[in-house]
Amino acid sequence: MRPFDAGRGPGAAGASRTATEPGSGRVVDGATPGTRTIGGVLAALASDFPDLTISKIRFLEAEGLVTPHRTGAGYRTYTDRDVERLRYILTAQRDLFWPLKVIRDALDAMDRGLQPSELDDPDARPRVPDPTADPDVPTVTELAAPLTLRLTARELRDAAGLDRPTLDALETYGLVRADARGHFDDDALAVARAAVALAAYGVEPRHLRPFRTAADREIGLVQQIVRPARSAAGRPRGELPAPQDPTPEVLRLCVALHTALVRSGLRHG
Repeated sequence: MRPFDAGRGPGAAGASRTATEPGSGRVVDGATPGTRTIGGVLAALASDFPDLTISKIRFLEAEGLVTPHRTGAGYRTYTDRDVERLRYILTAQRDLFWPLKVIRDALDAMDRGLQPSELDDPDARPRVPDPTADPDVPTVTELAAPLTLRLTARELRDAAGLDRPTLDALETYGLVRADARGHFDDDALAVARAAVALAAYGVEPRHLRPFRTAADREIGLVQQIVRPARSAAGRPRGELPAPQDPTPEVLRLCVALHTALVRSGLRHG
C-alpha cells in the first residue's frame, strides 16, 4: 500500500472544460483534463478491490471521507489523489478492519500534515514527520515557507515526548500557542522538541521565558524596519510576504546577527 498525497486539488487551478476520461475514452462535459468519473474510479480500483461498487464509493462520499469535484452538469469527477485516498480507505477496511471513525481520524491527521504509514500492521497510524537538521541560519525561502502541520495537543506531546504539565507550562509562558481550533503548527513542534532536549540539562519551561521576551523584541524590531517598505508597496499588514516584501530577508539577517553574537559570546566569554 503506497502512501497518497492527502492534499485536495480537484482541478481548482483551471477552468472546467470538456475532457476525456483516462482509461475509458469517455468524454465528460465540464470535467478538468486528467480527472475521471465514478465509473473510471471503479475501473481503476477493480483489480485490487473486485467487490467495490459505485454505491460503496458514493457511501464513502456521503460519510465525508472523499470529496469529488462536481461539474456544472452535476457529474462527479475524481483526481488521482482522490483515487489514492479511496485506495487507502479500502485497504484499511479490508486488511486492518478499521472502522470508519478510525479511518476518518487517520485521514484528518494526514490532511493536517502527518505522514501516512504503510498499512501493513494493525498499529499503523499517520505519524508526525521526522525532524530534519536546520542550518544555523535559515534561507529566505525557508523563512517564507508556509506551515504544513496542524497538531492536536496529544499529537504534539507524543511527537515531542512531552507530558501534559510541561506542555501546559510552555503555553503559560507563551512559548507555544494553539490556533483558534486548538491546533499547534511546525514552529510549536520545534519549540517543544527543543524544550524536551533542554530539560535533560535541568532547564525548565520557566527558564525559557527570556527566549520568548527576546523573540518578541526581535519581532518588534523587524516590524519596525519593514513597515515603511510594506506600506509603500500598498500591502495590508498581516498578509503573506510577496517577493518585494523585505520581511524574510530582514528576518534572516536578524537571525544571522543573533547566531553570530551567541557564537561569539560562547567562544570568547
